[in-house]
Amino acid sequence: MRIRVVDAFTDRPFSGAPAGVLLLDGNAFPGDEWMLGVAREVNHPETAFAHRLPAGAGADWALRWFTPTVEVDLCGHATLATAHVLRTSGLLDDTVAFRTRSGVLTASAGTDGLITLDFPTAPLSPRATDPALTAALGVAIVSVHHTGPNTDDLLVEVADEKTVRGVVPDLRAVAGLTRRGVIVTAAAEAPASGYDFVSRFFGPAVGVDEDSVTGSAHTALAPFWAERLGRTELTGRQASPRGGLVRVALHGDRTHLSGHAVTTVDGDLLA
Repeated sequence: MRIRVVDAFTDRPFSGAPAGVLLLDGNAFPGDEWMLGVAREVNHPETAFAHRLPAGAGADWALRWFTPTVEVDLCGHATLATAHVLRTSGLLDDTVAFRTRSGVLTASAGTDGLITLDFPTAPLSPRATDPALTAALGVAIVSVHHTGPNTDDLLVEVADEKTVRGVVPDLRAVAGLTRRGVIVTAAAEAPASGYDFVSRFFGPAVGVDEDSVTGSAHTALAPFWAERLGRTELTGRQASPRGGLVRVALHGDRTHLSGHAVTTVDGDLLA
């Protein structure tokens, strides 16, 4: 079986967010334990599995995502990576629809290789700041919001970009406070640098200590920063060691996430 590793939300290899991608033969998923075993073997934050759907199914492909430890309900970078594999394989000319645990998601490919995902906007709800969260992150917190059922993260606003980049969390404590992860964010210090806000994502509860670029987190970051900056089209910089850029466009209850991708590994899975 053919397997690829794709770096998403970047136009350069060895940056952005790596994801495994398997386009499966047949019209059903293999067993969950096998897919989880593959995800452990790939050992990237996410591995995507997709199979074709029959005509009339309401989508073109069924898509699921696994970290090395669990299946997740929504993943942006592995969806973008899957769309990139479909495009480079000649299976995507314009738009593809994926049936997922978070409903039908679409991906559209531009002529320059830019891929745009159509995802549900996260419904943000404010939360009181838990002293345990402050202690786990080791920084002062400006505000906290919950991101809703699809992602089930905590979005934590801090004072500035320098604070975001300098966070060294207690990962064990973070894992005990969330069901998926914590997004730490602040406005960009210099918007002229090409991005409007910065973020980092810590998901030790799902086996991802720090994610390189978290597309799904930007479904929460988009409405959060659109309200504060007064614009619905923004660019986010995920300030992980690999780093990456996510262009976001807020359309009410839908958020468009755009980025490029690069295939770095293309080989055969023998198990």
